[in-house]
Parts: sequence; C-alpha cells; structure tokens
Amino acid sequence: MKHRIVVLGAGYAGAFAAGNLARRLSPADAEITVVNAVPDFVERMRLHQLAIGQDLAFRKLADVFAGTGVRLRLARVTGVDPERRTVAVTGEDGDGELAYDTLLYALGSSVAHHGVPGVAENAFDVTGRSSALRLRERLAGLGEGGTVLVVGEGLTGIETATEFAESRPDLTVTLAARGELGAWLSPKARRHLRQAFDRLGITVHEHTGIEAVEPTRAIAADGTSLPADVTVWSAGFAVHPIAAAGGLEVAETGQIVVDRTMRSVSHPDVYAAGDCAYAIGENGRPLPMSCASAGYTNMQATAAIIARLTGSEAPTTGLKYYGNHISLGRRDAIFQMVDGDVRSKSWYLGGRTAAFLKSGVLKGAGWSIAHPTFGMPKRKRRLATAPDRAGVRAAA
Repeated sequence: MKHRIVVLGAGYAGAFAAGNLARRLSPADAEITVVNAVPDFVERMRLHQLAIGQDLAFRKLADVFAGTGVRLRLARVTGVDPERRTVAVTGEDGDGELAYDTLLYALGSSVAHHGVPGVAENAFDVTGRSSALRLRERLAGLGEGGTVLVVGEGLTGIETATEFAESRPDLTVTLAARGELGAWLSPKARRHLRQAFDRLGITVHEHTGIEAVEPTRAIAADGTSLPADVTVWSAGFAVHPIAAAGGLEVAETGQIVVDRTMRSVSHPDVYAAGDCAYAIGENGRPLPMSCASAGYTNMQATAAIIARLTGSEAPTTGLKYYGNHISLGRRDAIFQMVDGDVRSKSWYLGGRTAAFLKSGVLKGAGWSIAHPTFGMPKRKRRLATAPDRAGVRAAA
C-alpha cells in the first residue's frame, strides 16, 4: 500500500512543498493529496495590488499540479484528528474524511482582530483573495476625496498604504501606527520611508492604537476620532484554532510547536510549515509569520519528510533572515539588511533598483510554484518501507 501524504493548504508553503515531495518521491510508493479551499494559487504578497484595482492572473492549482501525480481536493478543512490520523473536510461534494500516514499542516493565517470592537463588522483586510476582492469593490465605489485609513505599521500596512496612495491619488490615505513608523529600519532607510510617505501624501498618526472601528471612523485609545470611509485592518496575523482543537501541542499563538525539522513535538506523523508553525530560528526567537518563513519552513519540512521515509538522515536548512523587502508602490521599495539578531544594519537599498529586485522576488516565487516539476530527478527515491505503513511509523 502507498504511503499517504496529505498537505493542508496550497499557499506559498503548501504548494511548494507538495511539488517538491512529488519531485523527490516515487509515485509507486507515495500518494500525495493537497487540500485547498479555493481552486487557484493565491499570491498573498500581491493582494494589496488586487484590492486597489490592478489585474492579477491567478494560476489554477489543477494546472500547477498537472502531470505531477499530486491529487487536488478542493475543500475546506474543518478538523484534524492526529490520534486517528484523519482530516475532516467539507466541499461542494459534501463532508468527508481523509486518512493520512504523514500530514503536512500548512493552512497559513488570517487577519488578527485582537478583540478590537467593530473590526470584524466594519474593517477590510488583504489577507485573503475574497477579502481583497471585497475591499476592491468598496474602493471602486469611492469618489474623489474618499478617505482610507490603514491600521498597522508593519510590512503589510506600509505596502498597502503606499500602493493605494500611488494608484489612487484622488483618495486621502492615512496610516495609524501603534509605534513609530519604520522604527526597526536603519536611520537612512527610515528617512527614505518617510520621504516616500510625504511624496505620496500619506498622513501618519504615530503612537496611535485603535480601540474601536465604526462604519465611517476609527477611535484611538486617547479618544481621537479618525475619519475613514474605508478602514483597512493590517495589525497582524492569527492562525485558525483547528490544530489546537485537534489536540496538537500549540503555542499561545495557536501555532503548532515543532522541532528543528518542523515535526510536531506531540505527534510525530505531523509536520507544519508557514505561518502555522511555531519554529525557532537560528537567533533563538520564533520565526515571524511571513513569506520568507514559509520558504524556510517548507523546505525544512519536505527535506525531513523525504529523509524519514527513505531511511536517510534529515538535513537542516537555514532559518536565518537576511533582510526585509518593502514595496512602496510600483516604482519604489526598500531592502533593509539585518544581522543575526534581526537588527537592521546600516546598509540598505532603495528606489527603483529595490523595486526591481522586489518584483523579481515576486515573479520568482510565482514561477517556482507554477513549475513544480522543474529540476525533477531522473530517478525518484523509493521509500525505505514502502509496503508497510506501520513499519514507517515504527521507524519514526
């Protein structure tokens, strides 16, 4: 019987991992199934572009995995049972259950409301395609002088505010920052960021925590009212409680606690990658939820799964950040180098060159997902105990 590998989620982490597993493992021994709620690969890093009205081409996952042997199940994950090694799903064909021998959990994250009143009812976000399209429709209906408030001074907030201001100069764009704008950047990069905001006419309210969101305004902690026809909430990410509900050991964030190989510390048949993995980087700190972390963790998880199933030693991939890359519209960007403790170095790259580099990163990520068979070995690796699932589990 074939070893059943189930991958939950086909974002940056899940889609790349599924393609890598298909490249490396013999289809005679391994059966790979990907479960995803939507039929397309969604480039999350570009959803702020979609929201402001730019046309983006989405690749069909069926086309991405065509010819790889990967099975695609379009369904929403509703539960996991790591004791029974099953996953509960619901889709157009109703409710169902998938059994697995190895599970790669890569369901990603969604917007974090932080319990702020009115966010769920009144705010918009760009963490998913459906929410970005909802925001796109709302923005399209705003006339000249419409006000947009972006809440959050992280990478998503900065990229969203600058993209909106550049694409729609007829709108008034404001950003509410809980701390100082670009506080983590080097002095020169911070100056570049502020100059970009000034050039685009974006007003920044620093040290302004938002305590409530209403249909036409947001209320700051000091009682200040910030007018907003549209409030875009970009104040962090949160994971779905499915893993915790299923009995997997999770951190306070709800992320699955994993070892250095991205293997669950409580259930050895489960691996995690991307935003849902609570992984410790080389600096001793948890990896942040980001596309870069998705890349590091999915490479480590797939390498460990392949090694485990083929009876070889699991290699370790690097879990070290080298910099932050921030788009400031289509023609400007910042690439900030960081040290081993993720502290900004004095050197940074800005302007059109940095924007060109960021564009290359986005295109490269999309291309790698769209070509899962690129570099496929002539001979795929056979499983060490292919006919015996129990033997594989015992060897673990």
